[in-house]
Amino acid sequence: MPELPEVHTVSAALKPLLLDRTFVKIAVFREKLRYPLAPLLNPELLNQPVTDVRRRGRYIVIELANCHALVVHLGMTGVFRQAEPGEARRKHEHVIFHLDDGNELRFECTRRFSSIICCTLDAPGAEPECLAMLGVEPLDGAFTAAYLYGVLQRRKCPVKVALMDNAIVVGIGNIYAAETFFMAKINPTRLACDITRKECSALVRAAKKVLSAAIEAGGTTFSDYRQLDGSEGKFECELLVYGRKGQPCTRCGAPVRTVVQGGRTTFYCPKCQL
Repeated sequence: MPELPEVHTVSAALKPLLLDRTFVKIAVFREKLRYPLAPLLNPELLNQPVTDVRRRGRYIVIELANCHALVVHLGMTGVFRQAEPGEARRKHEHVIFHLDDGNELRFECTRRFSSIICCTLDAPGAEPECLAMLGVEPLDGAFTAAYLYGVLQRRKCPVKVALMDNAIVVGIGNIYAAETFFMAKINPTRLACDITRKECSALVRAAKKVLSAAIEAGGTTFSDYRQLDGSEGKFECELLVYGRKGQPCTRCGAPVRTVVQGGRTTFYCPKCQL
């Protein structure tokens, strides 16, 4: 499933394409993805300039001048693609947004776990009500060692599970959590409440560094994720521990181990992650 760097990359590519443009038609070719698509046929979504395209966690918010907004989650296989007018529709292209400049923005999803939700914002730039449960952004100033330490002291779950909780901090999925703990030299199986203030500082620094590097590389592609132009993310070449089970640790040479946490496979070095 795309994590913060992948969604950031897609959102950044959509912004220049959509900003100040309007949807003159929205064509829907199936009843639902994760949720019904009929709300996309609301005429209030048409002929209203797009005033912003932004990322919140793993969601993309497309805001219109009348405070209507589309909240998009890519799921496991959701992909946006710019197409020429009249180009044949691909089998799994379920929504086509016709823009006022003649271009088409198409949304493709093979496994149909993605979602496009319509909502009305309380004011321009406001956060959609459906995203109110999300925690802080890891690249924002609010994600500090003091904040993380305060939250973790109340958690008795493994610290990696806590760091992947979107109610605490958004967008740090399995890949980037593994890389964060490796960079911080902290064992992800430890209890969250046992992590020290100093270790929280290391985790915050590592998370920001890992995520920023991944954004710079356009994210990580293992299966379905693609950028708007169809290209793959390049951060896979920079992974230090994720996907390296049994291989020598890139830091100390010990074999990388795995453990299942919260239904996800965690990669870590038992020797240098304490």
